[in-house]
Amino acid sequence: MLRIHAGAYAAMIGHAYDGFPDEACGLLGGHLTRGSVDVFVACRNVDASSRTYSIGPDGWADADRLLDPLGLEVVGVMHTHTHTDAYPSPTDVDKADNPLLAGWHYVIVSLRDEAPVLRSYVIDDRNIAEEAVVLTGR
Repeated sequence: MLRIHAGAYAAMIGHAYDGFPDEACGLLGGHLTRGSVDVFVACRNVDASSRTYSIGPDGWADADRLLDPLGLEVVGVMHTHTHTDAYPSPTDVDKADNPLLAGWHYVIVSLRDEAPVLRSYVIDDRNIAEEAVVLTGR
């Protein structure tokens, strides 16, 4: 289960729309052991693409500046799917195939339908497992 603070959720949805028609992306700040996302760090999609995303060095630097003083760590990534379901694509699975990212949460916001759809996954050894999302701090 992933617990997302309502403020981080609102920031993700806003950033998703701000990035449209390209995929938007950002880093999730929280506590990996608690399965919590307390802060969303909006990042620029270096790919500037509606089909792929990449977080550049400036996004990582912004996350360090914001999260370190709060005692938070990067626990995952959020990106949007502009025209498809909120489900990891083969490209998403390829990006997650890194032992350094074990346990990360992969939040996908689909903008395909009238209302945004947010879902979260843990991708381990190319296996995709959806996890429940609970909003906190409302």
